[in-house]
Amino acid sequence: MDYTAIVKKLIGNIEPVGETRADEKGFQNLIEMCKLVNELVVEIDYVATHNKDRQEYSMKVIEEYAGRFLSKTLGIVE
Repeated sequence: MDYTAIVKKLIGNIEPVGETRADEKGFQNLIEMCKLVNELVVEIDYVATHNKDRQEYSMKVIEEYAGRFLSKTLGIVE
């Protein structure tokens, strides 16, 4: 089981089904998932911004990967 499957199992279904009670629960699950994604993006951004211009190879690699993920994958620009 990968991290995505674990998170989905913990948070629950977010897909609407057209039934009010189920969709209310799905909406609450969606809110929780969005909060989690936001927290994760903030963590990644922190790594990218607080390691910028570091000379140590490992820190530079991590900063560059985080920065590319934010800009190329998520489309977040500085």
